[in-house]
Amino acid sequence: MSYVTDVPAAPAKIAIEHFSRRLSVETDCADVASALMTGNQDFVLLHVVGTVAAYERRHIPGAIHLPHREISAERMAEWPDGTLFIAYCAGPHCNGADQAALKLARLGRPVKIMIGGITGWADEELPFASGPDAGDLSRPA
Repeated sequence: MSYVTDVPAAPAKIAIEHFSRRLSVETDCADVASALMTGNQDFVLLHVVGTVAAYERRHIPGAIHLPHREISAERMAEWPDGTLFIAYCAGPHCNGADQAALKLARLGRPVKIMIGGITGWADEELPFASGPDAGDLSRPA
């Protein structure tokens, strides 16, 4: 027996509940990129950490810079209720996306985090945007 099988796998019902719950609060870089590239963006993508200068240096095309510390009911009123927000941060070493997601959830807003953040996006060799504009991944540069 290996360390892998020391603890038996969960029964299917428990695994289904666990992974369904996890996917209800997370998405990944490839799925976000696919939606952006095909023009099927049915969410607002939020770059939730760093300075304006860092955002302008490199961000995911289509993302709005809104640091988690600036998320408030007043700011989020710009979007209709029911709008899905996808928050991302610097990467696995950063909890900014979690902080943003918690704030958004407390405001009653649907939210998921994009696991991997900027680090994951770079690992997937996906393109970045720069400058003050959000950019658009559906229109190649």
